[in-house]
Amino acid sequence: MNNYSAVFIDYENVYFHLRPRLVDSERTQDVSLELIRSLIENLSTERGQNCIIRHAYADFEQLEVNAQGQMYLIGIESHNVLGTEHKNAADMRLCIDVLETLYTRPEINTFVFVAGDRDYIPVIQHLKKHAKNVMVVAFQGNVSGDLRINVGANFIEATQLLSKITQSELEVGQQRVDDVRHEKIEAQKLRPPVPITSVKFERVMAISDKNMIIALEILLQNYGDKPEVWFTPFLNKLRQVLQHLAEYERKAIVTNLADYGALKIEKRRGEPHDYSVIVINWNHPDVKVLNPGGE
Repeated sequence: MNNYSAVFIDYENVYFHLRPRLVDSERTQDVSLELIRSLIENLSTERGQNCIIRHAYADFEQLEVNAQGQMYLIGIESHNVLGTEHKNAADMRLCIDVLETLYTRPEINTFVFVAGDRDYIPVIQHLKKHAKNVMVVAFQGNVSGDLRINVGANFIEATQLLSKITQSELEVGQQRVDDVRHEKIEAQKLRPPVPITSVKFERVMAISDKNMIIALEILLQNYGDKPEVWFTPFLNKLRQVLQHLAEYERKAIVTNLADYGALKIEKRRGEPHDYSVIVINWNHPDVKVLNPGGE
């Protein structure tokens, strides 16, 4: 029995993840094509998949790259999808083509997504209901944790498909991205907060978990001048920065920060529904380190 597969590449997703992590931005196209070539080879040699459909989507004019010609040479059909200022339209076109393939090409039993956005969860769930095998290829820091849960073991970390030289290059680039993020956080430290003194924090413990520290940084950077923070907007910020985690994991981080005494979650009465707010403990040792202006 032939194992036929189809690959759908959100090229914009890949491109914009790679570009800030490469010292030479012109290398972005080369590395993205290296990833695609390696994936096709891996599907064939390691997984016995005959990849007969290969599509890539992006607003290539906006990217100002000539990747389409290179893709043609390795059998990738590229689609120039005009985006807007606020939305990447490639994912919508990609999903439409996935569904068309599902209903018109019954011999395709494996669908491979080179993308990490949680927007793809509905179409992936639909494919699984039709007994199709679904795989996701994405970079660890650029994939939704909820998306990973939906594919389980059928997740391929994209970095592992690249050469050792490229892996080292991206590792250095990731450190540079992290340094820029920390510099932005440092620039926010001097904002004077407006603490609520009536809230009591009974238990205080030092925080060592990296994701908890990042979440606390996000809280202070974006809401450090607020006496209390609405829970939902803060959770939305966590979805953007900690997208590699599942939704329940992000919520658990906030709960853990409360358990460690860095914040307290309180209920407020409202119309038509009550709502939750976060109050920061400015006397917590990790809060003082991350934002000395809170002392």
